[in-house]
Amino acid sequence: MQVLGNSGEDEMVACFLSGELSSKRFGQRLRSHLAVAEQSEQLLTQPDLSDAGANSARRALLAATRGYGENRDLFENFPDQVTWIRALLSAREAAGVRYVDYSYWAELSGGSRRPTDAAARIEAGLRAFDVPNEQFVDAAQALLRGERFPPLILAGENHDNLVCLEGHLRLTAYALAGFPTDIECLIGTAPTLGRWAQ
Repeated sequence: MQVLGNSGEDEMVACFLSGELSSKRFGQRLRSHLAVAEQSEQLLTQPDLSDAGANSARRALLAATRGYGENRDLFENFPDQVTWIRALLSAREAAGVRYVDYSYWAELSGGSRRPTDAAARIEAGLRAFDVPNEQFVDAAQALLRGERFPPLILAGENHDNLVCLEGHLRLTAYALAGFPTDIECLIGTAPTLGRWAQ
């Protein structure tokens, strides 16, 4: 792992929301919450991390959509105090990252929650809950054409036991493409993250 520098909660929240804004699955819900909060997409597409009010608005948005800071949904058992860094992971390190403990990702990976196992099953034509795999194949092809993806967000008790918090589709695409490059990530660690990163 190559550490690029320190990060923090505000950057993680901004990065998370930016990733979800571009998601076919989560983007529309996020836009609806932005409209209710009378905020423009620029809050997410051009985040100013020095603006305390904007940081607060993004935290409220992540709380509303994903339970951040409220001990629910994706962030159930997620601690308040997490140390964040920016880093590059090698192919070997990225292959060791596990998916979040969610039925779709467990099924896609054959129960291992490993992206390499999911990639092998996708290549074999297997689907999770009959959901098509084209999104993963398309993203892997984009990677091989040289497209760069936003950072993944990973978390765990330490750097050797990481779970994907945001970026599952991208992580799967990297595995399908054979991890052609080092992967930029935001990584959060805390002694109590084991309760979340099971």
